[in-house]
Amino acid sequence: MKDKKYCIWLSGLPTIGSRKYHQLVEYFGNAEKVFKCSKKELEESNIINNDTIDLITAKRDISKIDNYISKLKSSNISVCTVNDSEYPDNLRNIYDPPPVLYIKGEIVEEDFNSFAVVGSRKATEYGLKTAFQFGKELAEAGFTVVSGMALGIDSSAHKGALKAGGRTIAVFGCGLNHVYPSSGLNLAKEIIKKGAIVSEYPLGYNALPQNFPARNRIISGLSKGVLIVEANKRSGSLITADFALEQGRDVFAIPGNINSPNSKGTNELIKNGAKLTDSISDILEEYYGFGEIVINKKRALVDETEIKIFNLLKDSGMTLDKIIDELPSVESSKILSSITLLEIQGIVKQIDGVFYSL
Repeated sequence: MKDKKYCIWLSGLPTIGSRKYHQLVEYFGNAEKVFKCSKKELEESNIINNDTIDLITAKRDISKIDNYISKLKSSNISVCTVNDSEYPDNLRNIYDPPPVLYIKGEIVEEDFNSFAVVGSRKATEYGLKTAFQFGKELAEAGFTVVSGMALGIDSSAHKGALKAGGRTIAVFGCGLNHVYPSSGLNLAKEIIKKGAIVSEYPLGYNALPQNFPARNRIISGLSKGVLIVEANKRSGSLITADFALEQGRDVFAIPGNINSPNSKGTNELIKNGAKLTDSISDILEEYYGFGEIVINKKRALVDETEIKIFNLLKDSGMTLDKIIDELPSVESSKILSSITLLEIQGIVKQIDGVFYSL
């Protein structure tokens, strides 16, 4: 916790953005050394201007840092630095990772398999339904759904993931002592139960317009890919798409009505190479090598062998030998392990040696 304390201090100073933070830490060795170095050493680094040097030297009050950390704990907010093992690897490897993440809720190992869904705040009914459906089906397919909890598309995607009982992460453009928009308070509480709300901004930072482009790099950075549902030509969602491309992420876009302003941005993305997406299959084939998905009442089936077995059993029961005969391209050991898992999870049942789907 010792160096983490200084990471929190340095990253929270006004005018110290993530890039200056990383430059200072690389130059001096760690955040504690930045805290302890002389004004002359800061000047000799040639990284920051005189105003920022004066700010750093004026804000070296360890008792205030300790009080701030106590406030975080009392608010159930954890802090993860870029050097911590629990920091998300997807995000750590982007060009400009946030030095610290403030987290309310929990980020877990399975969140490595995350997918972002973003779009217009002033969404159409079509856009809201589409975002909800994709959020739900992505969660059912095992993805953690990442978005910004803004009104419109973002909130609908979170709600879809929650409806599926899946995990979801909301990235804020303000300190976590604020919920923005304020109308999203109940949604934020639900997200915390099944994922996390996160921010790179310390407590007390308001939701200023300039915060959101930087916030968008975290949304894409946490994710394997980004789906843009609706966006006009000036939408912040297009900034997220740009960050995704810079970070080597896949970009998907929902096609829309050519006469709708909310489709101008998404249709333009498709023209420029984003993958046209009209079903969950378009996303799954990029990551699983096939596009089929079966939504079962227990869970979504995304394993190819499981899907084949389930489809064989939809209309009638079969013995194990018959299933093996019907799937000559699949090794019998794989069929056996898959059907055993399906049986354990209550997706198929066996009666007198015959398997049936539920």
